[in-house]
Amino acid sequence: MKRLILISNRLPITLEKRKGNIQIRPSVGGLATGLGSFYKSHNSIWIGWCGIPSENLSKKEREEIQKSLLNDYKSYSCFLSKKDIRNFYYGFCNKTIWPLFHYFSDYVIYEMNLWESYKRVNQIFCNEALKIIDPADTIWIHDYQLMLLPKLIREKMPTAQIGFFLHIPFPSFEIFRLLPWRKEILNGLLGADLIGFHTDDYVRHFLISVRRLLGYEHNIGQITTENRLIKVDVFPMGIDYGRFADAHNDPIVRKEINKIQNTKRKGKIILSVDRLDYTKGILHRLEAFDLFLDENPEFKEKVTLILIAVPSRTGVEDYMLLKKRIDEYVGRINGKHGTINWVPVWYLYRFLPFHTLTAFYNVSDVALITPLRDGMNLIAKEYLATRMDGKGVLILSEMAGAVKELGEAIIVNPNDVVEVAKALKKALTLPEEEQIAINKVMQKRLERYNVERWANDFLERLLQIKNVQDKYRARKLSENMKNTLIQEFSQSEKRLLLLDYDGTLVPFAEMPEKAKPDKEILDIIRKLTEDEKNEVVIVSGRDKDELEKWFGKYNLGLVAEHGVWIKKRAGLWSTIKPLQSSWKDDIRPILSLYVDRTPGSFLEEKDFSLVWHYRNTSPDLASARIYELKDNLALLIENLNLGVLEGDKVIEIKNPTINKGEAVSSWVSEDGVDFILAIGDDLTDEDMFAELPESAYSIKVGISPSMSRFNLDSPIEVRLLLKELTRI
Repeated sequence: MKRLILISNRLPITLEKRKGNIQIRPSVGGLATGLGSFYKSHNSIWIGWCGIPSENLSKKEREEIQKSLLNDYKSYSCFLSKKDIRNFYYGFCNKTIWPLFHYFSDYVIYEMNLWESYKRVNQIFCNEALKIIDPADTIWIHDYQLMLLPKLIREKMPTAQIGFFLHIPFPSFEIFRLLPWRKEILNGLLGADLIGFHTDDYVRHFLISVRRLLGYEHNIGQITTENRLIKVDVFPMGIDYGRFADAHNDPIVRKEINKIQNTKRKGKIILSVDRLDYTKGILHRLEAFDLFLDENPEFKEKVTLILIAVPSRTGVEDYMLLKKRIDEYVGRINGKHGTINWVPVWYLYRFLPFHTLTAFYNVSDVALITPLRDGMNLIAKEYLATRMDGKGVLILSEMAGAVKELGEAIIVNPNDVVEVAKALKKALTLPEEEQIAINKVMQKRLERYNVERWANDFLERLLQIKNVQDKYRARKLSENMKNTLIQEFSQSEKRLLLLDYDGTLVPFAEMPEKAKPDKEILDIIRKLTEDEKNEVVIVSGRDKDELEKWFGKYNLGLVAEHGVWIKKRAGLWSTIKPLQSSWKDDIRPILSLYVDRTPGSFLEEKDFSLVWHYRNTSPDLASARIYELKDNLALLIENLNLGVLEGDKVIEIKNPTINKGEAVSSWVSEDGVDFILAIGDDLTDEDMFAELPESAYSIKVGISPSMSRFNLDSPIEVRLLLKELTRI
């Protein structure tokens, strides 16, 4: 039976060992809270660390824990040592990735031993997951602690259905590029079939980093690598809306509400709830409240800030220092503004259970949610969902992912304490009818896109991209079809082999001259041409002199410059039709200008074409220059009978009536040809495929829309196929 396998750093429950006894409590955090109800309603297993260092557990205790987790909690634990926890979680995750992805580059530590620990723990998760994963399962990996895991699982299970969701921001390229192991992180994530983010900003940042660092382009969020399609999309995480909306009906919650109201009998309440973290902007919030009281003395003794800071990463020095500064600032505000009958800031440094937290939501007049950077922030959504009376005002940071959905709130820049102070006054004086009207709009939105809708949306999109992949996989030259091809090849008497060069017989190189044929491919060509039944034709965009130098000594045909030049076996070079090259004098200055304006690009001149190469250019710059160049060329070539041909990282200006299809037509139409194999990798080869009869074996190297019948992943697979043909 198909299952959903959720994998995250922590399980939705946490185990503690006290006096030899194992105790279980719910885990703290948005992921555990958000997906806790969803995964229980599905045929699923949640894989993560249980919370107890492996040294503190005997082998028997581990076995008992694993059995209990599977039977009672649909969970499975990975066991981590104290060293793993220190270097992986408190180290690389929270001293490198967390501050960098939240734009706190001054806090980032780059240490090789921490990176090695990150790799090691990701491998531990992979090894443990493979013990229980079935090929039919859907695997959903979560968050920044496990960014290498998609690729690790993919290497062991190539056809697995893998999704990944990042719950924190993905930073801009200028920030992400600071990470020494940036390419490894990206390649790890690209092991997934679907990669999800909270906002379109994070998607854009990720796609730019992939393009600039790995060279993979995308089309509407769909990345095409050498052999796979990967979808990147936006999925703003929702909450269990019904649970929060119904909280006020819970007798325990009502009791907590009454307790708070009896303790705080007068004045309005501003609520601030966060994990104690430097990304949350708690100190900025206190500074804004201090300024608000200075500038609005009429609110003294009429408003209270309830500051709830949930302990977080208590073993990290930066967090201990932050707590000390918050403690001091709270004391300073209370000492400065407080009176015998009024404490301006109620400071609670503790975890609050659901019924207490929702009680605070219900009694608060204002929710002050102003993180300096936040992937989503579910607190803002929970506050609105809880306020079934429609009252309450949300002040929300423009740096939180939730702002994309909650634009009707009072939006502030959390770094601008003056703006936040003014927002507090506006929120405290906003008429109730306006509060209700604004909140109603946001509540309906949150109710529609709740956590279950979010999760189902992600899983449905994962299934869609797998279906697209399967269509391409169905076209891949399977083992059975390859055997059929080889059998037909062996039984035929007159065979035609049409082979592209760059990207087909050899991989692409930074500079065209570096992609020379190696000993292996020359040996394959030699053996194929020695068989008198074979007619081998190299069909390339290369110039004729280069092809002649490399392959002239072999008994084969050659096509150069995408069909401009043709050479039959033992024949001379000739053109299909008379061509002119005088137009080059008009076009060359334009292309030379773009070479000067585009670092990394260069101009190649062939007999009857000009080629602008941009493989080594920044993808963003190249993309902009391509549009400019095509616009500038459009008017010039209109009356010159020229066309612009787009290849793999090249723009070529040539006669548009000449192409590979026309060039190979004379070979294809020869009498007696009873087997045709054509292999190519880019758009220029589509003309060749179009010229072939239905019985021909046409193969596209790589994954993209094509007229070919089959696909192969890479030049390596092409060589393996051709080697088998040489043995016939």
